[in-house]
Amino acid sequence: MNSSHKPPQPGPRVRHVRKADAPNTHAAPGQRSRPASPPRSGAVPASKGDIGDFLRGWYFFAPCPRGLEPLLVEDLAAAGGKQVTAVPGGVHFRGDWETCYRANLESRIATRVLWRVALGGYQGEEDIYRLANGVPWHQLFSPEKTIRVYVTAQRSPLRSLEYITLKVKDAVCDRFRDETGQRPYVDTREPDIRIHLFLNDREATLYLDTSGTPLYLRGHKIAKVEAPIKENLAAGILRLAGWKPGTPLLDPMCGSGTFLIEAAQMSLGDAPGLSRGEGEFGFENFIDFDANLWRRLRTEAAQRRVAADKLSIWGSDVSADAVARTRQNLAHAGLDDLVEVRQADLLQLPAPAPAGLLVTNPPYGERLGEDEELAAFYPLLGNALKQHFAGWHCWFLTADPQLAKLVRLKVTRRIPLFNGPLECRLFGIPMVQGRLEDKT
Repeated sequence: MNSSHKPPQPGPRVRHVRKADAPNTHAAPGQRSRPASPPRSGAVPASKGDIGDFLRGWYFFAPCPRGLEPLLVEDLAAAGGKQVTAVPGGVHFRGDWETCYRANLESRIATRVLWRVALGGYQGEEDIYRLANGVPWHQLFSPEKTIRVYVTAQRSPLRSLEYITLKVKDAVCDRFRDETGQRPYVDTREPDIRIHLFLNDREATLYLDTSGTPLYLRGHKIAKVEAPIKENLAAGILRLAGWKPGTPLLDPMCGSGTFLIEAAQMSLGDAPGLSRGEGEFGFENFIDFDANLWRRLRTEAAQRRVAADKLSIWGSDVSADAVARTRQNLAHAGLDDLVEVRQADLLQLPAPAPAGLLVTNPPYGERLGEDEELAAFYPLLGNALKQHFAGWHCWFLTADPQLAKLVRLKVTRRIPLFNGPLECRLFGIPMVQGRLEDKT
């Protein structure tokens, strides 16, 4: 996006995000800057602040849904990350551009990958300005790129996040004017460059967003439901449930098909980032973007994809609209010939295989409405599982604590998770062969 001919736009808006999305700097020892090797060749000294000051550190932070941090640690270690440290809501790690590119391309759990460019203490707004103005932004991206600043605070003494957002924007633009005589414009809808500021009670951390739009936006969903589950949470639930490619999988309340699409892509070895087109990652707008390295990593990922005629993955829903949406999304992802979907009521649905995993996000308070309906539905659900799914392991993500009691089955796992702002539990219920004792 070239904005050199655009008129100046209003300053960036504040985005209020959940506390879980912010890096926990206190909980991550070893994340401070420290002496290291000299900056890479090609790093150009700046008049105030040097690109080598933070290139030699190479610190990153990847937020994720609460409860999935151990899985993200695995993803980032596989991508080549070093000093991988989980904190509530995400993972700190070190690495180079290849590590960063791989994390964006291959992690199904990360929400985004943030590159730390500044860290310092603060007492007031001017300290924030000086911190942001000290970064050699002109060495990171060109003034033709559009920007947006996002501010998140935890226990910060500063009163106005909107004012802090404007101070960071001013600091970035002033630095560009000092160095190049030009300044980037603001785009609050589709910026080329996203700058994130995280504040706790005494420290400020500035990041460049290497991902662009959140990584859970895979680009497959063109038909959505009212209360969708995010793709990275769905992928994490499948892994927490112990699902492996080749294991029969059923989602009997498939909604828009998120579990089905994630499982199918995992079965085929599809890297989630391959669905994005050219220029859709934030790092592709950086001056230091290595197009040859990125091309090689994408080619290698594409070559790992395996062929399949049919997968042991099934979806159903009592709603004809939900079935139509799921089929549309599967077709958009190129998976409609591999996954079978049909309209059916779970209470009358036979198991599609002798054993497997049933994973679903059933209706609960905010989606179904009346408590009386839930109280009547859950015992019927338990009876249907006993009748039709002996030999299966069933997993339910719900924000309704009544499910574990009213379904009247033995719950062996309770995993705390967040579905957006909703605190949920992932309940694991093994359906052994023969009659299950009702839970009392």
